[in-house]
Amino acid sequence: MKKHGVAILTALLVAVLLAACGNRNAASTPAAPAPIAATPVRADNEIIVDGVVVPVRSAALNLPTAGIVDEILVAEGAPVSAGEPILRLRSDRQQAAVAQAEATLGAAQARLAELSAGARTQEIEAAAAAVDAATAQIDRLQAGARTEDIAAAQAAVDGAQASLQQVQEGAPQGQIIAANTNVADAEAALRLAQAAYDQVAGQPDVGRRPESLQLEQATNAYNAAVAQLNDLTQGATAAEIAAAQAAVRQAQAQLDSVKAAARPADLASAQAELRRAQAQFDLLKAGTRPETVAAAEADVASARAAVQQAQAALDETVLTAPFAGTVAQLIPAVGETVSPGAPVVQLADLTAWQIETDDLTELDVVRISEGSQVLLNFDALPNVELTGHITQIKPIGVNKQGDITYTVVIIPDEFNDQLRWNMTAAVTIQTE
Repeated sequence: MKKHGVAILTALLVAVLLAACGNRNAASTPAAPAPIAATPVRADNEIIVDGVVVPVRSAALNLPTAGIVDEILVAEGAPVSAGEPILRLRSDRQQAAVAQAEATLGAAQARLAELSAGARTQEIEAAAAAVDAATAQIDRLQAGARTEDIAAAQAAVDGAQASLQQVQEGAPQGQIIAANTNVADAEAALRLAQAAYDQVAGQPDVGRRPESLQLEQATNAYNAAVAQLNDLTQGATAAEIAAAQAAVRQAQAQLDSVKAAARPADLASAQAELRRAQAQFDLLKAGTRPETVAAAEADVASARAAVQQAQAALDETVLTAPFAGTVAQLIPAVGETVSPGAPVVQLADLTAWQIETDDLTELDVVRISEGSQVLLNFDALPNVELTGHITQIKPIGVNKQGDITYTVVIIPDEFNDQLRWNMTAAVTIQTE
């Protein structure tokens, strides 16, 4: 027990000595600093926050229509001027729509030009001639038949009656005598040809001899002469007599029509034709109605709007640069489908930079104003220090990890070509 007590006492003494030494060391060695919270450093006249380098002007470009990329006209990283095409979608359907709309516009414009020009001189002259003809017809009906018209109609009747009498009486005696003579002559020639043929009839080549041909010709001539004689001696047929009688009646009816006074119906018909011709002539002289021209003008305006709409749809298949800059990022490749509104190109003007910071809390933002001086240091460029000034304090704050922070835009006082997009910067702002 005594030994155990001595050991305990010894241990207590050692502990006291160690504690004393520890207090001395603590007095001579400073304690480790507490971690510093990642909040803006605040001095009496400045605020230090983090920022990022961005172009003064940039845009994420997209197309308002869906389609397949047909051609990429600018390489990534290449400069472009304002209005320069960057890529093009397939546009066969849009080109066809433009062509169809232009054809419709051309037809509408031609119709309007036709209506605006009015009737041609030849059309007016033709209408005037129709009026004159209708007037002359009425004059003829009212004046009755002329002497020469009656004489001509009477001559036609006389001629038709003479023809009928000739048909009824038959052929003249002289023609019959001449026909008998022709038959006799043909018969004599036939006998001579027959005699000549009989002399060579027994020969093997009789069919090829001239006597055979002469006999055939004589036979045909005899038959024709007999047929002509029979035709003359038989007289006219019932059909020929009926046709001649009909010609007489027709000629007589024409004569009666010429002699008769104009019927009221004929006069009314002629007067109606005159009114129609006169109305057509007046219509041509008056020109196109204003309402018709206005309708044609509306058709032209509608067709022109359709062309503009089709052209706009075609233009939407080409992505052009809205301002001069550099194609910083080109997302799609040829053959890929793009959706409307989806970013396809990141364009920026890399000749002017600004620094943006969204670290200013509501307590800090009230201490600065547009135009405040700023000192800029860059993590990637330790030897570069630039001055600048605040050009914009965005009016709306956002909730950032429980703090309301505001975005501030700073423009360096001089351009430095070593800066790159999204480089980080330490921003020291002089407070008011």
